[in-house]
Amino acid sequence: MNYLVAVLRDRSQAEAAFSALAEAGLPMAEAAILGQGYKSADEYGLLDPKERAGRLAKLMSFWLIPFGFLAGLTFSLITNLNTFSWAGEIGNHVIGGLLGAVSGALGSFFVGGGVGLTSGSGDVIPYRNRLKEGKYLIVFKGSEALTRKATGILRQFKPENLQGYSEA
Repeated sequence: MNYLVAVLRDRSQAEAAFSALAEAGLPMAEAAILGQGYKSADEYGLLDPKERAGRLAKLMSFWLIPFGFLAGLTFSLITNLNTFSWAGEIGNHVIGGLLGAVSGALGSFFVGGGVGLTSGSGDVIPYRNRLKEGKYLIVFKGSEALTRKATGILRQFKPENLQGYSEA
């Protein structure tokens, strides 16, 4: 499946381009206008990278926090450190496990959140920013032949950006 995204400066230009696609006989079930008065980025499925990063961090925390606790506990048992004399032997091991769990939580936050925020967002952020600026997007989905035909039609409207994507 191929995608074509055109960024248009105003609503009238977007509506005219959308109508031209319909008049050309292209399947309009696969086309959408995004912008004020039409679908939002969230409704269409352009996921917010911050939301995605938060979910990735939370997913990583489910296994990193218990793993960190076990690693901290194991380290404390192996080294037999007596860091906190007031806690006793068992207390020191529990504190070591808790410190390992905190390290796991920090790892899930920085790695899951940071990497999730900086990678995998692709062109989503620029498109969301253009929508915030009051611009409109036309997204067309179809075969390579249909997206080529739609590209020719949309170029007539001199979009600010016209980008094609291929889903592997």
